[in-house]
Amino acid sequence: MDQFSQDFRNDLTELMRWRRDVRHFKPDPVDPDVLSTCLGAFSLAPSVGLSEPWRLVQVQSAERRQNILDNFKTANAEALAGYSGERAALYAGLKLQGIKDAPIQLAVFCDEQTTKGAGLGAQTMPEMRRYSVVAGIMNFWLLTRAHGLGVGWVSILDAARATRELEVPEGWRLVAWLCVGWPKDAKDVPELETRGWERRSATPPTLYQR
Repeated sequence: MDQFSQDFRNDLTELMRWRRDVRHFKPDPVDPDVLSTCLGAFSLAPSVGLSEPWRLVQVQSAERRQNILDNFKTANAEALAGYSGERAALYAGLKLQGIKDAPIQLAVFCDEQTTKGAGLGAQTMPEMRRYSVVAGIMNFWLLTRAHGLGVGWVSILDAARATRELEVPEGWRLVAWLCVGWPKDAKDVPELETRGWERRSATPPTLYQR
């Protein structure tokens, strides 16, 4: 049964278009009720064997936030060293994190030792648990955008170091560090594209036939 109108499908496509990786945030606080509503999107995500392996930590400690910023700076310097010439100059000018600005900092982990789901689907492909966490993150990302919030995913980190410093249970593996808050400006074009780093493909992916 077709439950959704063409207007709804258009709006959904537009929402995905406006889902951006935000680096520039206003300092304004986020209503805890709005955050809680958006976090509810995780429970609507698919997960292998219904394992729901996502584990979230809201990092509020100034010391721990500084630790993650120091972690980023070290990893970023190492990444910069891998480029040269114009590419290095362009990389050095990119703002690749919102750790100092975003009011909400979330560390999203995968519990790789969870017994929920009894291992269904994860015995043959254990990485499916992490993919499930990513599916939850995308649900969360879309719903935050629908509420006017922005999310920035910081991937330039030493994940093992971050995990140790947060003192989480054994078996949790960091999947994402998310900066959440009100974006300073709304753009439907990725910043990496406007800055000349790369261009988004304008066509659907090639569908190979075998």
